[in-house]
Amino acid sequence: MPPDLKWKIVPSDLEILRRLAHRQAEISEAPDNIERRRLWLLHNSLRGQRPMLLAETGGVLNEFLAGVEFECQEEWARGLERELRLRILQYERVGDDAVVEPYVNVGWRVDVSDYGLEIKHTRGDSDGAMGSYVWEAPIKNLRTDLDKMHPRTYRVDRQATLDCRAHLEDVLEGILKVRIRCGGFWWSMGMTWVAIQHIGLENLMLFMYDDPEGLHRLMAFLRDDHLAFAQWSQREGLLTPNNENDYIGSGGHGYCDELPLKDCPPAGPARLKDLWVLSESQETVGVGPEFFGEFVFPYQLPIIEKFGLCYYGCCEPLHSRWEILKRIPNLRTLSISPWCDEQKMAAALGRRYVYARKPNPAQISTPRWDEDAIRADIRRTLTVAKGCEIEFAMKDVHTLANQPHRLGRWVRIARDVIDEFYD
Repeated sequence: MPPDLKWKIVPSDLEILRRLAHRQAEISEAPDNIERRRLWLLHNSLRGQRPMLLAETGGVLNEFLAGVEFECQEEWARGLERELRLRILQYERVGDDAVVEPYVNVGWRVDVSDYGLEIKHTRGDSDGAMGSYVWEAPIKNLRTDLDKMHPRTYRVDRQATLDCRAHLEDVLEGILKVRIRCGGFWWSMGMTWVAIQHIGLENLMLFMYDDPEGLHRLMAFLRDDHLAFAQWSQREGLLTPNNENDYIGSGGHGYCDELPLKDCPPAGPARLKDLWVLSESQETVGVGPEFFGEFVFPYQLPIIEKFGLCYYGCCEPLHSRWEILKRIPNLRTLSISPWCDEQKMAAALGRRYVYARKPNPAQISTPRWDEDAIRADIRRTLTVAKGCEIEFAMKDVHTLANQPHRLGRWVRIARDVIDEFYD
């Protein structure tokens, strides 16, 4: 189907989008933006010159974009307008180390099935905001129910993807390059959340005692299924490098001069070994290292080893698992969550890995705004992790107490404290 039959073109929409695209292109050439790109390359190669700073807006978009008037009429145009405006506002109002590139990315249209078992979520009335929910895990007994799960199936709609790229190329007229750049096939290869959706969190832990053989079968099934999907994506030529302004791990940028590997064809698709991968198991925070080492890690490692570099962890404290995790041969970045023993992890990581610190988002979410507490928190990390390759990512923020300027203010405070430690 020709693009003009899929996307209604309104001349005023084109004018708005092209104006915003010109602004993004202008920012991409700004000296401070170019410098951030250089610093990320050094940082992820363990040769950083200062800690890197990120402040995510994803959980607070309604507050962050409050008062922003969207002008486009057509739905597709409003989606692109939102993307462009958010990128520009991140640069102008937040001022962290997020990099603006002269690109717009399009992902391959890939449909992935479920495992053949329905998982119904029941949500409370949260008036459109994020809220709690419950679900009934479909597998109660691994001995009798596990065989009801079947491997996922997947298909790619190449024509729809190419049509979308062609449409955006017409809209943007070369102001920004339109690339097919994939980052949405999976977020994590950790697998424990998928397991919990099907058997429940309580059962995940109980089965370690009551049915260890069945739990091993489940984790082996998920390992094989995740590997199959990744290898299918590679065979289909759908993988693209994630070594630039690509979201990696649980909050970071993929800039790296080690990936893709030197033998990766410049014009060809990427391979798994050319990419970053995230693995984590934040749901098993209540599981000790012995059981983590028996029921989780052995199934994660064969997947991790297929990739180029690994970012490990999200919200779970990793200090109790470090003796296990350090066996990952391609480990590069570790998430240092608010519940992590910073001193233990700093001593363990040194300058051999990236120390990806996640400050507690409550600092900028609660009604009381305490700049002294924010400074003390940043200063404590810089003191404890002195000599480490540090990055800060303020993430998992779900409210700014209706004060959207707080994100940018947190960045400025953090920069001031960093300047005390780095000339």
